[in-house]
Amino acid sequence: MPGAEQEMNTAESNPAATDDDGRRAQRFPKLTDAQIERIAKVATRRPMHVGEVLFNQGDMVAGIFVVLSGALEIVRPGLTSDDLVTVHHAGEFTGEVTVLSGRRALVRARALEAGEVLALGPEAFRRIVQTDSELSELFMRAFILRRVGLLAHRLGDATLIGSNHSAGTLRLQEFFTRNSHPYAYLDVDRDKDVQGLLDRFHVGAGDVPIVICRGEKVLKNPTIEEVAECFGLNTTLEAGAVRDLLVIGAGPGGLAAAVYGASEGLDVLVLEADAPGGQAGTSSKIENYLGFPTGISGQALAARGLAQAQKFGAEIAVARSAARFVCQHSDAGFAITLSDGSIIRSRAVIIASGVKYRRLALADLAKFEGAGVYYSAAALEGELCRGEEVIVVGGANSAGQAAVFLAERARHVHVLIRGSGLAATMSSYLIRRIEENPNITLRPRTEIVALEGDDRLRAVTWRGPDGVTERRPIAHVFSMTGAEPNTQWLEGCVALDEKGFIKTGAELGPEDLSQAGWSLTRAPLLLETSRPRVFAVGDVRSGSVKRVASAVGEGSICVQLVFRALAQ
Repeated sequence: MPGAEQEMNTAESNPAATDDDGRRAQRFPKLTDAQIERIAKVATRRPMHVGEVLFNQGDMVAGIFVVLSGALEIVRPGLTSDDLVTVHHAGEFTGEVTVLSGRRALVRARALEAGEVLALGPEAFRRIVQTDSELSELFMRAFILRRVGLLAHRLGDATLIGSNHSAGTLRLQEFFTRNSHPYAYLDVDRDKDVQGLLDRFHVGAGDVPIVICRGEKVLKNPTIEEVAECFGLNTTLEAGAVRDLLVIGAGPGGLAAAVYGASEGLDVLVLEADAPGGQAGTSSKIENYLGFPTGISGQALAARGLAQAQKFGAEIAVARSAARFVCQHSDAGFAITLSDGSIIRSRAVIIASGVKYRRLALADLAKFEGAGVYYSAAALEGELCRGEEVIVVGGANSAGQAAVFLAERARHVHVLIRGSGLAATMSSYLIRRIEENPNITLRPRTEIVALEGDDRLRAVTWRGPDGVTERRPIAHVFSMTGAEPNTQWLEGCVALDEKGFIKTGAELGPEDLSQAGWSLTRAPLLLETSRPRVFAVGDVRSGSVKRVASAVGEGSICVQLVFRALAQ
């Protein structure tokens, strides 16, 4: 899909990207007669009448429509008026990535001129994209680029009213952005028309952040779960179903496992507590991942992987987190209790729950998280600190990528590390960029000792290598130091190393297997844990290489190990 990743990166950095940027023919291609003939074999021909709504915003997407004659307009119902997205004529088709996910439609399709369409249902559509390579490439490219356009123009079903000084606002902005869900944003401190909207929905500035769902439902300072529920992002899970493969976490390793598992015919469910991409999804640009010589943002990479997994039929449930792993395996498979109390069962499990950055040991840290202290450095955070001094804490690649990215926007970037240098923890290309950038200062053997502020961070005090402290009026700190594995929910069901990472394969000793009650005559497979048919991949695994490519590789090869384990 040449150019699609650049298009997504452009949309993140340039909201002015438009449909006349030279890519319109790929966003809205016209099918040939031969292509329409192949689609017609598995579709239903039906008339459409002027003014008829084929689907509305908020409807569960049920495949696509191919226009044979007449005209079909696509509009985004707004809070005050409809916004025209495009008009489909003969040979063109509806749909964007919601067709793959089966989520709610972001737009309305209404007949502008009478004519005929082919209605292609979701199952028939999935068969086409899995078996017809020409149509698959055409549909996938168009869907991805259409979502890019909706994101760039903020044409969706969500309106967020908030403040740049509100941690809750940033939390919701990150959730929408990392899930590639288009939303309109109004700032109570800057947008002069916001009061009319507040009055219309009977809310006040003190209620921010406020989310308006499809112009109908108002959510005041909602949880991620409430937002996901309103916009249909956390799909309803079938009670009592036993999956072939359950993947915990949709980072690079989890998405790779979903792609390869679903493409090999497994019934795959992926649970993701927040947004696809994991820690890698917060990276502004990854330049050492094979196949992307100009680099790709973590969000764009995650969006591609998500679409690819859904193309093959994997089910992705967002805002669904694992709360407890039930150790014992039964004829109904392994049981995972979710945070809402529901239970998911599966014959095999891949744990790809990743890691989280270690929190700085500072008083009042929680007060400033999201209001001056951040754990990602993408476009949203970059705009918050434009023209100001910032601090990046950490010496790994994620910190280096953040420093280089922020240096293009901030007045100056201070990189604080505890060690004497970066050579042992960071890729050399990033080290060179930091050394050669006059807008970045590396401060070895330096750590933050105090934070100050009121409703947001106002000043930082650090201690240097000579023990002398220095107070700076810096209001933005990007904390990317250390990593703690997300394994608390396992409750001792699998063997962990001394740091809490999951032990697999040859790392498991006789004592580990004995304590877990390993009952098989064979030894654990390469990525298998101390529980048969339970695997671990990516950053959460003990001894793993903390790189995106490594996680993708582990997720890919793990599926073959799952097949071996299920066959025994």
